[in-house]
Amino acid sequence: MLLSTLLLQVAAAAFSKVGAAIGAGLVAIGAGIGIGKIGSSAMESMARQPEMAGNIRTNMLIIAALVEGVAMFAVIICFIAVV
Repeated sequence: MLLSTLLLQVAAAAFSKVGAAIGAGLVAIGAGIGIGKIGSSAMESMARQPEMAGNIRTNMLIIAALVEGVAMFAVIICFIAVV
């Protein structure tokens, strides 16, 4: 096997790991921003209509759980891409 071919394969493996790490980081940042916006909007809604606080809180938790689920799925896909 040529040395250049071997070096190219090693570089490709390193770049795939770097790409997966960057992808996982972007997913975490996106999920954090999304959940922050959900919480911010929920708090504003509760301040405007305190009598609906229970319903708003329930909906906020459900949506935050869905965002976290999608984020976890994306992180797992990033790590599977390495292997």
